[in-house]
Amino acid sequence: MRLFCFPYGGGAASAFHGWAEELPESVDLVAVQYPGRQDRFDDPSPAGIPELAEEIVRAIGPRFDVPTAFFGHSMGGVVAYEVARRLQPRFPSPLALLVVSACRTPAGRHRAGLRFEEDEMRRYIQSLGGSGAKSLDDEAVWELARPVIRNDLGWTEAYQYVPGAPLTCPIVALAGDRDPAATPEDMALWKDYTIAGADTHVLPGGHFYFEDCLPQLAGVLATKLAAAVAPSAASTSSEPTGNRS
Repeated sequence: MRLFCFPYGGGAASAFHGWAEELPESVDLVAVQYPGRQDRFDDPSPAGIPELAEEIVRAIGPRFDVPTAFFGHSMGGVVAYEVARRLQPRFPSPLALLVVSACRTPAGRHRAGLRFEEDEMRRYIQSLGGSGAKSLDDEAVWELARPVIRNDLGWTEAYQYVPGAPLTCPIVALAGDRDPAATPEDMALWKDYTIAGADTHVLPGGHFYFEDCLPQLAGVLATKLAAAVAPSAASTSSEPTGNRS
């Protein structure tokens, strides 16, 4: 099956480097690259998360030739959800599974109240932890990352959930046991966003728990992806597979 991975705010497709090697060979991992970073540095940024979701829907529409799942971490969880709900009326049951990680529900998100001052943004990102936040201690790295961080924080601060029909695919919600930004109790509320059932899994660590337990996360993903693809395995067994990130 194919797994689209949606980066966190301030992140890029490279955040998923090495993930494919941890997953079964039958999983084709595709990392989504948002505009304005890395190889899309010169691409204009959409006005917000809904507009970004529409752009992604247009880009990945032809890629549903095999059973497909989404994984989104932090801001990427909201982006993945908004893409999933836009796919629902356009394709016949296109999504097999939505995996949201360290991400409050759309209705349960809290604005950080940022004024977008440099020191304030820097402190906020560093408060979330992770190796990426530590790298911002380097002034050269901060200068490169600052426009992307400002843009993505603008997206999350402006995001407003518009209630709608629940998804028809299962949801798996993943939480770090020491993540104050999205606690296991917060993640359990994703059950209200689908009619196909939801599971919550707690892994050791903070907001970027996967940096220390990627094999454990990959094991959970492999199990859930296999369960999601099982009903249609017979019709897709002859499809070629591969790995890329």
